[in-house]
Amino acid sequence: MIKSILITCSLISLSVSVFSKEENKVWMKTSKGGFCIELYPKKAPKTVENFKQYVQSGFYKGTVFHRVIRNFMIQGGGFDTNLQKKETRKPIENEANNGLENQAFSVAMARTNDPHSATSQFFINVKDNNFLNYKASTSSGWGYAVFGKVVKGTTVINKIKQVATKTNGPHQNVPIENVIIEDVTFSCPK
Repeated sequence: MIKSILITCSLISLSVSVFSKEENKVWMKTSKGGFCIELYPKKAPKTVENFKQYVQSGFYKGTVFHRVIRNFMIQGGGFDTNLQKKETRKPIENEANNGLENQAFSVAMARTNDPHSATSQFFINVKDNNFLNYKASTSSGWGYAVFGKVVKGTTVINKIKQVATKTNGPHQNVPIENVIIEDVTFSCPK
């Protein structure tokens, strides 16, 4: 009896930890292929929760990577295929002072000059961008909050960073051919 209770408790504990692990992975399917982002909720809890809410609501489906700079980063999550900005929720607090760095394939929140203005847009660093890291709690020192990393599908990121770009109205570095986020789901294929 005690043995079966212990086994049951172990199985419940195991299933909870597996679910938590998978819930902190996101599969992003794009018109160039898919990639897996591992999220870091312990280091960036508000940012990860914000991102998960956008994923869960289906917000990112049909948005594009609207800014691609080959030796810097790829940015998406805010505009549809016609470069119309989608309506977002309120901005979140900047968590760039969490010890995570803007290294190659890390995922961080995009924002305006206001350090605490991030909403839905994110970017994936395609190289180490240490100048984006937190330095001080000042308007020029806040940096950009890293909250995850591409852990599978980096070849897709490398494909996206190579696309030809143009200026489109007020937008610079816009892919000539849309790179569309077709779907985003929790957990990644094995």
